Amino acid sequence: MKVVIAAAGTAGHINPGLAIAKKIQEEEKDSKIVFIGTTRGLENDLIPRAGYELKTIDAYGLSKKISIENIKKMIKTLKGFGEAKKILKEIHPDIVIGTGGYICGATISAAHHLKIPTLLHESNAFPGKAVKMLAKKTDMVLVSFEDAIERIKHAKKIVYTGTPVKIKKRNYTEEQTAEIVKKVGLNHQMPIALVFGGSQGARRINQAIMDIIKLGLNEKYQMIWATGPKQYDIVKEELENHHKNINYIKNMKILPYIYNMEEIMNVVDVIVARSGAMTITEIAKLGKPSILVPLPNVSHNHQLYNAKVLKNVGAADIILDNELTGEKLNTNIEKIILDKEKCKSMGEKALTVATDDVENKIYTQIVEIIHHSNG
Repeated sequence: MKVVIAAAGTAGHINPGLAIAKKIQEEEKDSKIVFIGTTRGLENDLIPRAGYELKTIDAYGLSKKISIENIKKMIKTLKGFGEAKKILKEIHPDIVIGTGGYICGATISAAHHLKIPTLLHESNAFPGKAVKMLAKKTDMVLVSFEDAIERIKHAKKIVYTGTPVKIKKRNYTEEQTAEIVKKVGLNHQMPIALVFGGSQGARRINQAIMDIIKLGLNEKYQMIWATGPKQYDIVKEELENHHKNINYIKNMKILPYIYNMEEIMNVVDVIVARSGAMTITEIAKLGKPSILVPLPNVSHNHQLYNAKVLKNVGAADIILDNELTGEKLNTNIEKIILDKEKCKSMGEKALTVATDDVENKIYTQIVEIIHHSNG
């Protein structure tokens, strides 16, 4: 099987593409998989690191506003369509898969023009512009949340599969849990909240945690806080200005990034995070209660719709970005983390949103499309 995957920009678009690629290779050892991205996004790190070839084209997200800058981007994106077409003619793939983002526009359109079968995967509960625009052209749209189905019009076929993620639920023993927590430098007998804002960090969440530290609010629970690599030094400096050492904050472990995220997410009691599609999927899969702070100013406010997937079943609380303060966040954490029954109940409700066997479902649809096109 020869496959081209269009994935660019954020980890939320790229990681599902990588998971799909891995599944195809597991099923078909001789498969050839090539990614198409841009020269600007995280794909330039994540895709080669995973061992796949990356070819780049010009592609941009377009605004409705008429401006010189937007016209330039439109011209470059049209050029990207030609570049994608050239790449596809060289590879002759059996299928072209898009996992969201502006890169899909040029690549899926080029494949459609060349009569190559196409598949789109939408991770968010509120579909992005690219998926909505391309739904009519593509052979099939796969969605992560059932809520997305009614928001995609004119698609030939929509299938609910869920999003493939690396993180799995682990049933650690008490001894294993204690060892993982001990390595972090915390006490396994005291509840723990995990706080992170994605690979780049989240300034608003970070500021709320700084306020919790300054006011000494986390007396009754512990916290593992991933600031994001770019913000770690900023946090360190601000703590030093308040005569605090980043390595010796009471009930707190502060890290730039968490590399053993599967272990940590499995052993904590509550998760505080943004509500990207991958994060929502992981929280549901692990069955964890959460406090979600949707990133504002994103297309169609899709992070709020993602968060509501868990909120609507009683598995999460939502705090809007402009309403987030240290005191409010601390109150919400304590309300959940100090009530074992509430923790358990919210976690069980989160599991009801989880989708099993995602990779197999996606692979089955890929095979079906290729088989149908070969007719």
